[in-house]
Amino acid sequence: MSTTLLFHPTPHATYGFPNARRLAHVPSPHQQIEVWETPQLGRLFTLDGRPMTSVGDEYVYHECMTHPAALAHPSPKKALVLGGGDGGAARQLLKHACLERIVIAELDDEVVGMARRYLDDVHQGALDDPRVEVVIGDAAHFVESTVEHFDLVVFDLTPPDSPAAGLYTRAFYARLKRILTPCGAISMHLGSPVFHATRIAALLDDLRASFAVVDPLSAHVPLYGSQWLMAIASDTLDAAALFAHDIDERLAARRVHGLRYYDARLHASLFALPRALRDTLGIRR
Repeated sequence: MSTTLLFHPTPHATYGFPNARRLAHVPSPHQQIEVWETPQLGRLFTLDGRPMTSVGDEYVYHECMTHPAALAHPSPKKALVLGGGDGGAARQLLKHACLERIVIAELDDEVVGMARRYLDDVHQGALDDPRVEVVIGDAAHFVESTVEHFDLVVFDLTPPDSPAAGLYTRAFYARLKRILTPCGAISMHLGSPVFHATRIAALLDDLRASFAVVDPLSAHVPLYGSQWLMAIASDTLDAAALFAHDIDERLAARRVHGLRYYDARLHASLFALPRALRDTLGIRR
């Protein structure tokens, strides 16, 4: 039986996908997990009614969340994905031959199990790659207890108005910097400037208070119903300043292939936000 799958990013906005069919409801002690099939975006999953990722457009989000930050680093060896139990971010990071180890710190093992069963087209085997370790448990606890250091940290989490709220704070960024290498960077999704402008401005303020360089970027993600903002933050790296020829050289040297959205020609435009949005979010550079 089909229905219209509706999402409500704010109390005053609704969008959705008609003729959707629910494939599964996965019980979890942490959240409500559902898997849907849609004519527009193919298979997708939700957490507590929020859209997470879809087969039809996941590459837009996951490529933007991983490659600009990874390419800003001259030679990343280790990456940490906070959340990311669907394996999409890890799959993109694995394209970089220089990366030797990727840790996925995922709260909910039911998300990983759901991805293995329903989202092969998203993870494409990344969850079982020998370079990838999946650690089930609270991401904040992992950051507190690990003795490893990471060149990249990807925040592939539920939004700040969720149980992950404590990971979007200055206090957590300070703890995170303890496990970042000197040339390390974090990549974070911020939300929709149409629906979440006030929240995004506060997130950017906290990032700027915690890191020397904060580069916002954006892409339109159909599943999220809007342009979607992300940010790369570091004390040393400036992802927005990369030149196209440097990107091409690093993509070739690392043998990165199979990208569908991101490349050197697109890179600069990801960081080019409209004047009105820069004013709204207090972006000066």
